[in-house]
Amino acid sequence: MAVPAVLRVSDFHKAYEGVPAVQGISFQVPPGQIVGVIGPNGAGKTTTMRALAAIIPVTSGRLEVAGVDVETDPVAVKRNLAYIADDPKLFPHLTVADHLAFTAAAYKVTDADNKAAALMEQFQLTDKRDTPSKDLSRGMRQKLAICCAYLYDPTALLFDEPLTGLDPAGIRMLKGTILDRSEAGAGVLISSHLLAMVEDVCSRILMLDHGRQTFFGTVNEFREQFGAADDDVSLEQVFFAATQGSRCKETSAVQLAESC
Repeated sequence: MAVPAVLRVSDFHKAYEGVPAVQGISFQVPPGQIVGVIGPNGAGKTTTMRALAAIIPVTSGRLEVAGVDVETDPVAVKRNLAYIADDPKLFPHLTVADHLAFTAAAYKVTDADNKAAALMEQFQLTDKRDTPSKDLSRGMRQKLAICCAYLYDPTALLFDEPLTGLDPAGIRMLKGTILDRSEAGAGVLISSHLLAMVEDVCSRILMLDHGRQTFFGTVNEFREQFGAADDDVSLEQVFFAATQGSRCKETSAVQLAESC
């Protein structure tokens, strides 16, 4: 029996005042899978994530989170999903501990104090527990947003440029926690321009360009489709081969790495 997808997107369209931003994309994320969303600026990556998180309305198509339709029951969707934006909007005068307490109350988290303490320790925020978010560095604000997301164990995790502001130790730690969450059964969607991170943690890739889906499949399939079955060629080089345009349109990733 097939396991239901954590995230399911079917023929999703989004337009702003008649101007299309996303045009007919379809994909799904099963439990335990990490999908990297890649593409140039303006490709529709953030629009897709914000629609899945029930932040912006869908123009047409169907989006589901844990089997729940985003349009018909957005509150249930938000109970099952966490969206970590590239610049999290925190409450400036609430402390780190206040944010976690507020999240625990909103999501009715059991054993919240112990879970919050463990997350603060893991993300090196314990000594900042009484610091208002307005006084935190960009990286610490990012860590706090991730702690709040992890606190209620959502079924689906959406990360939009999650490495913003993190130092190398923070990046390594975050990658490990994303892998841990997927192994525990969460479906994860990561949008990032840092393709090395996508290569490190993602099992599948969704590529968007000008609002259209140009690829969805495994990392190996992505390499093969764009002429780079050789593991020595980086995912970044494969991406350039796939998106370079007419100048390198007929060029494989291997040739591109050498000449373009």
